[in-house]
Amino acid sequence: MVATPTMAQTVQPSPVLTLDQDRMYTASAFGKRVQADLQQSSRLLSDENRKIESALEEEESRLTLERADMDPAEFRKLATDFDERVTGIRRAQAAKSDNIRKQAEAERARFFELAFPILLELVEETGAVAVLNNAAVIFSIRQIDITDVVIERIDASVGAAPPPVDTGPLPVPRPNVEDQIDETPSEDAPSDN
Repeated sequence: MVATPTMAQTVQPSPVLTLDQDRMYTASAFGKRVQADLQQSSRLLSDENRKIESALEEEESRLTLERADMDPAEFRKLATDFDERVTGIRRAQAAKSDNIRKQAEAERARFFELAFPILLELVEETGAVAVLNNAAVIFSIRQIDITDVVIERIDASVGAAPPPVDTGPLPVPRPNVEDQIDETPSEDAPSDN
């Protein structure tokens, strides 16, 4: 991207530039879009968790009421099945929450990859030899802070940059049919359920 004269005038030539990396990310259109996406995903997951918890509480109450009229061995079996399902559901929901966190990390990394050429362009324009994170700088003059200019250029160049399309998990190679002709499934074989 070629800098417009107004953009170039806002950056003073300096051997050292400063940058607020966190604000560069959060104040950019890209960062705002990511935060909105993550908030929506988190909200949907919270709603889903509340519905699941409500359904599980209802089922637990029903089991407790039916316990008096049930054979103890049958109740233990139902209670064990219920506990196993609850554990599985909690694991699945925790994995969804972890996926949201990983998505946030991946998007932040993608943002900084997209921002790098813009930062390099500013370094070349100003003749700088270094860009320092302003959190590590004790004192500096405002003219060497390039945060606003970087945000402006990233927004002009990248915009909100929608997330990459998730194509889903990679396909699993089909097993060789000839290798499975003589195999009979055992009781210990894992099921697809």
